[in-house]
Amino acid sequence: MTSEDVINEFRAANALREGHFVLSSGLHSPMFLQKNLVFMNADRCERLCKALAQKIVAQVGEVDVAISPAVGGIIPGYETARHLGVPSMYVEREGGVFKLRRGFHIEPGQKVVMVEDIVTTGLSSRECIAAIKDAGGEVVAAACIVDRSGGKVDVGVPLIALASLEVPAYSADNLPPELAAIPVEDPGSRRLAKA
Repeated sequence: MTSEDVINEFRAANALREGHFVLSSGLHSPMFLQKNLVFMNADRCERLCKALAQKIVAQVGEVDVAISPAVGGIIPGYETARHLGVPSMYVEREGGVFKLRRGFHIEPGQKVVMVEDIVTTGLSSRECIAAIKDAGGEVVAAACIVDRSGGKVDVGVPLIALASLEVPAYSADNLPPELAAIPVEDPGSRRLAKA
């Protein structure tokens, strides 16, 4: 599956949006990938995650477990793990830090692939990888459906992306005039009100 094939899956799901968006990272971008519209379709999600699983095996070989950051990585992490034939787990924030919870456990030295949905700055990926290492896992690679950095992001381990795009992202105090002139939308989840 090529990067264009992946983007076509987003287009077919009406999940490729243009405008002015605040991403989960806090950066502003003229493009937003509404991944949940892609993942809600089981067939589409399966095609993408099966291709990602094949790419993982081709690049790093067999792994023992797939672990994702909650919440956005849970669905693609589970579906990719299913195609890898390994257990799927996820980390959640506890006191602001990712941790394995809910009885999830890694055996020391297990080979882990960290699976994300979309990577922009790599912050969630790096935090998830740190949690996996703290729990005793050996992170052999990170994987994602889309790398928005065009291959520039460093998550501390090899990053396997099904699609790579170079989508501009800007800090709030460094917006280009044409983007600043468009009303901002905040579709990300990181800033949702806490109950």
